Amino acid sequence: MSQKLTKEELLAKARKPAEDAMRLHPFYRGKMQTMPRCIVRDFNDFAIWYTPGVAAPCRAIKDDPEKVYEYTSKWNTVAVVSDGTRVLGLGDIGPEAGMPVMEGKALLFKYLGGVDAVAICLDTKDPDDIIQAVKWLQPSFGGINLEDIANPKCFRILDTLRKEMAIPVWHDDQQGTAAVTLAGLINALKIVGKKIAEVSVTFIGVGAANVAIARLLFAAGVKPENAIFVDSKGILHAGRTDLEAKQAANPYKWDLCQRTNPGRRTGGVSQALKGVDVCISLSKSGPDTIKPEWLKGMAKDAVLFACANPIPEIWPWEAKEAGVRIVATGRSDFPNQVNNSTGFPAIFRGTLDVKARTITDEMCLAAACELAKCAEEQGLSEDYISPTMAEWQVFVREAVAVGMKAIEQGVARETPSREELTKRVEKMIKEAREATGLLMNSGLIPPAPEA
Repeated sequence: MSQKLTKEELLAKARKPAEDAMRLHPFYRGKMQTMPRCIVRDFNDFAIWYTPGVAAPCRAIKDDPEKVYEYTSKWNTVAVVSDGTRVLGLGDIGPEAGMPVMEGKALLFKYLGGVDAVAICLDTKDPDDIIQAVKWLQPSFGGINLEDIANPKCFRILDTLRKEMAIPVWHDDQQGTAAVTLAGLINALKIVGKKIAEVSVTFIGVGAANVAIARLLFAAGVKPENAIFVDSKGILHAGRTDLEAKQAANPYKWDLCQRTNPGRRTGGVSQALKGVDVCISLSKSGPDTIKPEWLKGMAKDAVLFACANPIPEIWPWEAKEAGVRIVATGRSDFPNQVNNSTGFPAIFRGTLDVKARTITDEMCLAAACELAKCAEEQGLSEDYISPTMAEWQVFVREAVAVGMKAIEQGVARETPSREELTKRVEKMIKEAREATGLLMNSGLIPPAPEA
C-alpha cells in the first residue's frame, strides 16, 4: 500500500472503526431522528397541518389515491426492513441486534441520497409473515429496502413483493451489491486489459449477494460457462445430487449447477481458483477464509473482490503479496471499497424522483455503468476502480441514469426531462448534507467526545 504501514499498524487501523463505534453509539443513542419538513410560524399553523385543515387533503387522497405522493412524505420515504437473520457477517443475531445496521442504512440514505428512511426490524423469521408485513406498510412508504434477510427465503420474499406491490421493492444484498460490484469489475478489467466476455470468474459463496451479482454480470457480458461457484460443501456442478434433491427449497443453486462449470470441476476453494481471472467472494467473514496460497494459483493480473463484512475473507495486503493485482473489499478504510453505500442512495433517489413502480435489473445496470464511468473520468488506478462516498456528484449522475432508464422502460409515473431530473436530484442531496451541517454547527448535534 502507498502508506507503507506495517502489518501491525494496518491491523490497528482496521480495528479502529469498531472501537469508535462502541464509544459513539451510546453517546448519540441512535443515528436518526424525526424533523419537521413544514413551517411552524405559530400555534395557529397546527390548524393547517392537523385538525381541522388536514381533513381537506385527506378527502382529496380518498378521491385520488395518487395524490398521496403530493400531499404527504410518501414520495421520499423508504422503509428499511429486516428480520435480523443475515446481518453483515454476524449471521442470525435477531431484530434488536440488527437495528444499528438498519439505522446506519437510514443515515446513508439521507446523507448520500436525500432519502428519508425508517428502520423497521420485524420480530418474525417466517417469509410469509415478512411478505404480509411489508404489504401492510405499503400505504406509508414510497419504497421498500429489504436488508439482511437470510437466503434462500430472501429470493422468494423479493420476487413475491416485486410482483404484488405497486411501489418499488429492492433487496440491497442482492440488487445493490450486484450493481456496485459490476461497476468495480468493469474498471478493474480495463486496468488489467481483459474483456468481460472472456474472463473466467469464481464466486465464493452462493448466497443472495453472489446469486444476484452473477445475474447482473451475466447480463453485462460474463458467460455462465466461464463461471464457477463454491458453497460450503464445494464446487457447484451438475453432478451435485445433494443440491438436486433440495432444488425445491433452493432452486437458485440447482439452476447454477446446470448453467455454470460445464467441465464439472470439483473440489473446494483452492481448486475453484486455479487459473481464473476474477474471484468474487461474499462468504464467511475473515481474515482466514481465503488462504494466500490459494490465490497464487489464479491467472496473471488476477482481480479479487473479498467483500465479506465486517472483516474481508483475506486482508488486502496479504492478497497483494500472493500476487493478486487488484483487490477490493467492502470496507471504507481500505482502497477500492465495493460497498452498497455508493449504490442504493442514488438508485432510490432516481427511482423516487420519477415515481417508478419497480427497480428493474436494467436500472441497476444503468447505475453500475454510470458509477464505472464516473471513476474512469477521475483516472483509474489499481487502488481506485470505483467512486467513493466523498464524490457527491457521483450520486447525482447515478440517480439521473436510473431515473432516465425507468422512464425509457415505461415503469415511471412521471417523465421529467434529464435537465429537470438533474435539478431535482441535486436539490435533494445538497439539502440533506446542508441540513446535517447546520445541526452540527448549531450544536443541536453535539460534537463527538474525544477518545
